[in-house]
Amino acid sequence: MLRRRRGGRVSALEGGREEEAPPAAAPRALLLAPQQPEAAAEQILLRGIFEIGWDSCDVVLSERALRWRPILPERPAGVSKFDLLCKEEFIELKDIFSVKLKRRCSAKQQSSGTLLGITLFICLKKEHNKLKDSTIDLINLSEDHCDLWFRQFKKILAGFSNRPKSLKVLLNPQSHKKEATQLYYEKVAPLLTLAGIKTNVTITEYEGHALSLLQECELRGFDGVVCVGGDGFASEVAHALLLRAQKSAGMEADCILTPVGAQLPLGVIPAGSTNILAHSLHGIPHVVTATLHIIMGHVQPVDVCTFSTTGKLLRFGFSAMFGFGGRALALAEKHRWMSPNQRRDFAVLKALAKLKPEDLEISFLPFNGSQNLQERRAQGSPKSDCNDQWQVIQGLFLNVSIMAIPCLCSVAPRGLAPNTRLNNGSMALIISRNTSRPEFIKHLKRYASVKNQFNFPFVETYTVEEVKLHPRNNINEHDPEKEDEPHEPVPENSFPWNIDGDLMEVPSEVHVRFGGEHGTQLMKHKKTAKALPFLERQPKKTKHFALAFFFLVWNLGASATIL
Repeated sequence: MLRRRRGGRVSALEGGREEEAPPAAAPRALLLAPQQPEAAAEQILLRGIFEIGWDSCDVVLSERALRWRPILPERPAGVSKFDLLCKEEFIELKDIFSVKLKRRCSAKQQSSGTLLGITLFICLKKEHNKLKDSTIDLINLSEDHCDLWFRQFKKILAGFSNRPKSLKVLLNPQSHKKEATQLYYEKVAPLLTLAGIKTNVTITEYEGHALSLLQECELRGFDGVVCVGGDGFASEVAHALLLRAQKSAGMEADCILTPVGAQLPLGVIPAGSTNILAHSLHGIPHVVTATLHIIMGHVQPVDVCTFSTTGKLLRFGFSAMFGFGGRALALAEKHRWMSPNQRRDFAVLKALAKLKPEDLEISFLPFNGSQNLQERRAQGSPKSDCNDQWQVIQGLFLNVSIMAIPCLCSVAPRGLAPNTRLNNGSMALIISRNTSRPEFIKHLKRYASVKNQFNFPFVETYTVEEVKLHPRNNINEHDPEKEDEPHEPVPENSFPWNIDGDLMEVPSEVHVRFGGEHGTQLMKHKKTAKALPFLERQPKKTKHFALAFFFLVWNLGASATIL
């Protein structure tokens, strides 16, 4: 039996939250589209009559989509306005992430009420790579009719094996004005609960807590790990997952030439100051967008680097800066009492005021796309520099950047390394030779514009597989904080590195490698590898070492739109 909805209090959840009736009509501007040619060939699973918006509709559920068309009385042929109103609307089933029975609940009815129909919770693609959760109400007062459709929708959702069912959540309460905890429980947790995802939440208590926790805790039964925090925290969790993978494979952490990939994918909820990693992954540092990518099971492999010195692994990471970038971070870390934005601006200005070059020797192995570095290692000596054509440059440099991802952020919308990709098997080496302060500032300001930030005679860019950076001067000779600011002593001859937003003091040469062999399959996560055919676009000969991220790949099909 079908009838108009009446005013009153209704619940879209089974005994869940309440909402005002009548519910909003389906978002037609986003769903209206001509009938797809393949629709006729799809097997019809169910067909029935529901009220959608304020219209009685003929609703068809097929293998790939839910389609509906308003049921209207006959009109004379040739009435174009009327024909337009009769156009079919649809949503793809892959965009549905939850289904609930819709009931009207009174104050005396706590757990159940009068059945009104079914509510579908869907993921909508908005402008600027943003995702939004929305609902569509299928109104029908027949218990048997709704139960049949409800069970069919549940069966369909259970068939999306790539979507996580249980997640380990790590939350950094100190991230960006200490708002991460509130952000998670107000915006992230409700969506995960709505999608039926079980979570185990751990709030970290000190720096390095996530690293120690992930080395010991049991992760069986989880489909992924989610971190809520800034770039440094996300990098710490990624480093911990990769270390855990090496340990499980019986590999020594300090002797890694071809690391194995992480066993679980990592979801990143942006809750930091700059959110470079999340911005590079999602295209936008938006909490709901990141959460919906995780719920929908979107997975993207991401290249990772290994940073080592004197044969000892420092960490896994995505990007690093030496020189100006490292010194600015060192200054910022000594003024943690400031707000994040004030601390950043102060550190940049002071580093520019005392700008001095570094005397360096930089050795690098250019990227060879025809044959992967790991294949060459497997064929020859385990030493990475054997039989390879290394290039060496020496001189005074203001800044050196090594990046395996584009590093997008609000102050660099094109990215710090716009010419690299998330999983192209290489790193971007960007060096700024010694120049005047005004010219270097012009170079920095270009990052915030659409102009080419590398179009300067003192800036050089390379696509590489390995980099060795050897400082040849003593940092204590011109420590910008030494003369006028009290600070904690650092080891003699140590040099500040900015690795994924974390400060690392390194006393000697640093060797940066593109991660290692990951095999022909870019995904290690067995639940998602076969469910994402777009991952097969990579050349078969290319072997990537990639950390799996919950992520939506842009340019999928015809629509240009990551986690």
